Amino acid sequence: MKLKEIVEKLNLEVATPASDLDRDVSGGYASDLLSDVMANSREGNVWVTMQIHQNIIAVASLKELAGIVVVNGRKPEQKVLAKAEQENIPVMLTGLQAFEIAGRLCELGIRGNTK
Repeated sequence: MKLKEIVEKLNLEVATPASDLDRDVSGGYASDLLSDVMANSREGNVWVTMQIHQNIIAVASLKELAGIVVVNGRKPEQKVLAKAEQENIPVMLTGLQAFEIAGRLCELGIRGNTK
């Protein structure tokens, strides 16, 4: 599934309009612990988190994630979003909790990583 399809179906707000939404999403990962995401997420995953600081962009870039969904109505500062656009990391926003958005991603066929 393409990231832009997920944005449309889940009514996500795209906070980085210059980023590429035409990416294939290979799965999903939900965590607020950066070291956990670095150790366990996979290339092409969409990452669900409540974190909004600069380091989420670095982790997403390092792991070549498809994008970041920020939950609970939180929004990163403009400098974080500018860095995301520079790194071509899509950042999407939702007022939903992580549990709810993860469930909706599963309903769309996006699954977590299996060992």
